Amino acid sequence: MSSAEALALIGRGADEILKPEELEARLKLGRPLRVKAGFDPTAPDLHLGHTVLLNKMRQFQDLGHQVIFLIGDFTGMIGDPTGKNVTRKPLTREDVLANARTYEDQVFKVLDRERTEVRFNSEWFGRMGAADMIRLAGQHTVARMLERDDFAKRYAAQQSIAIHEFLYPLVQGYDSVALQADIELGGTDQKFNLLMGRGLQEHHGQAPQIVLTMPLLEGLDGVNKMSKSLGNYIGVSEPAIDIVTKTMKIGDDLMWRWIELLSFEIGVTEAAALRQSVADGGLNPRDVKLRLARELAVRFHGAADAEKAIAGWHAVVTGQGDTSLLELKEVSVPAEGIRIAALLTMAGITPSNSEANRKLKERAVKVEGEVVEDAGLQLMPGFEGVLQVGKRNFARVRLVAG
Repeated sequence: MSSAEALALIGRGADEILKPEELEARLKLGRPLRVKAGFDPTAPDLHLGHTVLLNKMRQFQDLGHQVIFLIGDFTGMIGDPTGKNVTRKPLTREDVLANARTYEDQVFKVLDRERTEVRFNSEWFGRMGAADMIRLAGQHTVARMLERDDFAKRYAAQQSIAIHEFLYPLVQGYDSVALQADIELGGTDQKFNLLMGRGLQEHHGQAPQIVLTMPLLEGLDGVNKMSKSLGNYIGVSEPAIDIVTKTMKIGDDLMWRWIELLSFEIGVTEAAALRQSVADGGLNPRDVKLRLARELAVRFHGAADAEKAIAGWHAVVTGQGDTSLLELKEVSVPAEGIRIAALLTMAGITPSNSEANRKLKERAVKVEGEVVEDAGLQLMPGFEGVLQVGKRNFARVRLVAG
């Protein structure tokens, strides 16, 4: 691959590269570059939003560079203040290590294990004494810290900022010194911390790293950043059928955004051609979305499970095929049964009973392919079948006596 092609691949989907001329010069050095991205193990599961960075790391691997998956087991105990209006509760050492173990299993669904260096920042911070940390803190000013947007807003609103929160950007920046990083990747909300690494590297006599920021992936709602707390996410470890069905629910505009940031198979040129074909009416956007859903399911679960999930989705949507291919969800209900609205909510295909009742009035609810008009319908323990709301929301359930 030519340097121009390599730069185009690296820049795909990126929000900003600081500084592109330094990146081009570094790529011409003729050696594998050290590409770092840090992840604090604050929760046990990764979602597609996290894989935006992992995908970019994989692209660097495919170009022959060395990537460093840095697990912030030390920084995780501080708590990243980025975007927070309150001080985060630090995790215990036990929580951090338990979450870190699950991260290692999940990241190799994207990264090449043989070309990935997994590191923990407790390696160097665990050896630091109080005097070392004071020297590190002395390399920055409170005034500079308060230039950071979230700190500035909290200060102006007279909301508390704990002293240890000021340490977080310094600690993240020092990681780049310890690892001698050539490039650091991060979300757009991490720009202040990433630039901190450049400054600390220069202070320690190293060439400052190139900073590459990636957009924050919008979740299923197409509006907010993908987040477990908002419930608008797809987890890397979710069943293949959930990955397929949730992907098929996203809006058509969001689909192109996801292709840009998540797809390896659909390149920039093909994506543009597909988009034009959809705009011209020659291609159904559903077919493009299904291709993306299959790619994601294959990546995280393999081809066999992905095809099973696709077949299950087709069976419900088209009314043809074996719906038993869908994952079965068991729901405990009272012995006297459960009304259809409550069951739809318990099965996770409507957000509330009121929404379920609204869909019943719209004749948008089906049980085993038959439209349900009776809101008083009661299903009893022993029932097994497919519930469906609209064209995109469905689940195969079995009712068991609670």
